Amino acid sequence: MRFKILFLILLISQVALAQTKDSTKVRKNLRFSLLGGPGYTPDYGLVIGGSALLTFSTDTKDSTLKRSVLPLAFGYMFNGGGSAFLRPQIFLKHDKFRIFGVMSFNYTWENYYGIGFEQNTNTVKDSDTTQYRSEGFNINPIFLIRFKESDLYYGFSFDIAQRDMLKPSAGVLNDSSYIREGGTKDGLRYFDAGIGINISYDTRDVPANPYRGLLLEAGATGYSTLLGSTNNYGVYTFVYKQFLPLAFIGERKTLAWMLDTRFTSGDVPLTNLSMIGSPFDLRGYYMGQYRDNNSFVLMAEYRSMFNMGDKTWMRRLLSKFGYVVWGGLGKVSPEIGNKCDIMPNYGLGLRIEVQPRMNFRLDVGHDPLNNQTLIYFNMTEAF
Repeated sequence: MRFKILFLILLISQVALAQTKDSTKVRKNLRFSLLGGPGYTPDYGLVIGGSALLTFSTDTKDSTLKRSVLPLAFGYMFNGGGSAFLRPQIFLKHDKFRIFGVMSFNYTWENYYGIGFEQNTNTVKDSDTTQYRSEGFNINPIFLIRFKESDLYYGFSFDIAQRDMLKPSAGVLNDSSYIREGGTKDGLRYFDAGIGINISYDTRDVPANPYRGLLLEAGATGYSTLLGSTNNYGVYTFVYKQFLPLAFIGERKTLAWMLDTRFTSGDVPLTNLSMIGSPFDLRGYYMGQYRDNNSFVLMAEYRSMFNMGDKTWMRRLLSKFGYVVWGGLGKVSPEIGNKCDIMPNYGLGLRIEVQPRMNFRLDVGHDPLNNQTLIYFNMTEAF
């Protein structure tokens, strides 16, 4: 079996755990955790990376208000470049307003395998066949308003992004889709500007790490040259997630499952097609290896934290650890309803509680199609 391993040394995990305990005792509003160190990633080579987590309440007088979460993943690549990724969850005014979304920056070497399942599977990842310099940023906030006193939220979003494919390798330069989009030896540049509408029904107890509840979420975003976008196109998403506490097994045992779909229409840029392979879906597939107009992901995950009690410091420490196991299926397709091959996935992960109900995760995911195993680290759960 050919293993592609991401290995991170957790330089300050014990410090982070101690700081969390102390800050809980004195009830500080701001709680900060940091884990990181040197390592190796199959996508980026040698790196210095880590994850940071900042949580806080926007109203300390409201004991029912969910804590806002700012999880950040970052890395510096020794082969040149770096990246940072932020997924905020901010709760305001007794949870009458929410701000979710994504913000990212990247200047890295990435890989483009073409479009469609068959080409994505048969294209060999190499510096001469798939590599290019990815440069850009993405700002995609989602603003939600609570409907009366219900669990229904509605709102809008905007998406501003610069996504450039520079210094293409020979394989990318000769790809038919790349040529059709106007790509040359100097690269291919996209600017995306879109406005969206969003609606969600959310009963999760803690969105960053739910033990119970349901999330139904739908969104539609239109990108237009009238807004400054390079292309005219649309993106439509639907997400269903559910979390069931398994009290008959013990405390902090949860069965989670999700359905995540993404559809596109119009002249979609190569860099914003629907993709599978990230720390938040089928862990084990290279990031962006599979892309097409539409994507579909179905996953189930069992989550368990150790309940060792608090009689000794060792038991308290062990109670901060846990594990997950998961299995999933995915597919990409050019049109809705097209028959296409299924992408299986399974894996297991380590969890370390760095703040109450906030975990650091280290996931080992396997891709049976390409017989490869990858490891991921991040703050908060995959979904």
